[in-house]
Amino acid sequence: MANERVLVVDDDHSLRQILGMLLERNGYQVVKAGSAEEAVKRLAAQPFELLVTDYQMPGMNGIELIRQVRQEAAGEDAELPIVMLTGVGKAQQAVEAIREGADDFIKKPFNNDEFLMVLRRVLGHRALVEENQLLRSQLKIRYHLGSLIGSSPAMARVYDLVRRVKDSRINCLLQGESGTGKEMVARAIHFSGVRADQPFVAVNCGAIPAELIESELFGYKKGAFTGANRDKIGYFQAADKGTLFLDEVGDMPLLTQVKLLRALSMRLVSPVGGVEEVPVDVRVVAATNKDLKAEVDAGRFREDLYYRLNVVRIDLPPLREREWDVLLLARHFIRQYAEEYSKAVRDLTPEATERLMKYTWPGNVRELRNAIEGAVALEEEHLITVRSLPRSIAGYQPLPRETAQVEPPRVGIIPERGLNLDDVLAEVEQRYLIEALRMCEDNKTRAAKLLGMTFRSFRYRLAKYQLDD
Repeated sequence: MANERVLVVDDDHSLRQILGMLLERNGYQVVKAGSAEEAVKRLAAQPFELLVTDYQMPGMNGIELIRQVRQEAAGEDAELPIVMLTGVGKAQQAVEAIREGADDFIKKPFNNDEFLMVLRRVLGHRALVEENQLLRSQLKIRYHLGSLIGSSPAMARVYDLVRRVKDSRINCLLQGESGTGKEMVARAIHFSGVRADQPFVAVNCGAIPAELIESELFGYKKGAFTGANRDKIGYFQAADKGTLFLDEVGDMPLLTQVKLLRALSMRLVSPVGGVEEVPVDVRVVAATNKDLKAEVDAGRFREDLYYRLNVVRIDLPPLREREWDVLLLARHFIRQYAEEYSKAVRDLTPEATERLMKYTWPGNVRELRNAIEGAVALEEEHLITVRSLPRSIAGYQPLPRETAQVEPPRVGIIPERGLNLDDVLAEVEQRYLIEALRMCEDNKTRAAKLLGMTFRSFRYRLAKYQLDD
C-alpha cells in the first residue's frame, strides 16, 4: 500500500487519535493537529499528500483553513487533496466545503470502511491528475519546436511559421504529401505554444464514415439516433481551450463542411439531436495532402471554409526536396530506436548512407522512419548495413535519363524508303517521359502533371517502355 502522508486536523482529541490509528494500520503516515492554526504550521514545515479536517473548530474553522490553503499556498500544497468532516444533518457545510475547494466530504458519524473508501478515491483521483500532468510535460518535451528536425531552407520556413503562430488561436492549414510530418508539426504548434497545457485532439477525417463524422465532431444527445443511449461530447468540446487537429480535411463531406464552417465562424457547436449551441474555444489546425484550391474549383470543397482554414498556410516539403535532411533524420531515428530496442546500433555504413541519399522517398519521412526502425531491429552490428535496409531502398536505381535536353519533334522529309510512324512516335514519347522525370527529380506525380496526363496513364506508359525499373 502507498505510504502517503496525511494531516488530520480536529479539536476532538479522541477522534484525532482514532483516525490516526486507523490510518496508520492501513499504511499511511499520520501527523495530527488540534487546530487549524497548528495545521497551517504543519503544512509550512513539510509536504503532505492529503489533508483531513473537521468543519467546526475553535478559532479558525475548517472552511477558513481550506480557503487559506487554496489561496495562499504555493507549489504542491496549492493542489493538496482535502477531505472535510461535516456534522450530521449539516448539508450546507458540505456544499460550502466543496465550493471553497475541498475534494470530498464525510458526514459524522461514519464507519471505518466508508472513511477509507473516500480517502482512497480522493488520492486515486489526485494520482490520475499527477499522471496526466506528467504525460503533458513529456509531450511538451517531445513535441516542442526543437523536435522538428531539418536544416534545409524549406524546413527553415516551416520553423519560422510555427514560431510565429504557436501563441495565437489563429487557424492553420498544413499542406503536404502523405508522410511529410503534418501531425508532428501540428503537435509542435500546440505543445510549444500557450495552449500546451490544454487538450490536443487529433482526428483523421478520412477514417470516419460519412454518416458518423458529424456526431463525432460535434457530439450527440441521448436519443438522437438508434444506439444513442447517452449524451456524448464531440471532438470540438473535447478540445475546448486547446487545439483540434483535423487531418485529411479534404475528405470531409460537403454537408459536414457547412457545420464546420459555422463552428469556426461562431465558435459554437450544436450536438446532433440537441437544440442548444455550446460555446467552444478551439484553435483548429487542418491538414491535407490534396490541393484544396483545386478541390474548391472542382466543387468538392467549400470556398468559404477553405479561406477560413487557410488563414496561415504551412507547406511541408517532401523529403526528396530535403536531400541533406535525410541523414539528419536517419541518425535521429537510429538513436531513438536503438534506445527503444536496446540495440548498440549508432550509425550507417557508407554504402547504406549512399542508398539512403540516392532513394527518392515517395513515402517521405514516414517511410524513412519505418525503414530505420526495421533496420535497427534487424541489425546485429554497430552500423546499419545495406542488408538491413528494405529491398526497395537497398536495390533502388534511379530511372535512366538522357543528359541532353529533349528537342521538340521536327517534321522533316519522309525518306523515300518510308518509315514506321508508330516507332517514331514511341521514341518521342519515351524522350518526353524521361525528360519529365528528370525535371521532376523522379517524382511521378509531378511528372504526370507536367505532361498533362493522369498518374495512372503516366505509370502505364512507364511500364510500356520499361522505364519503371
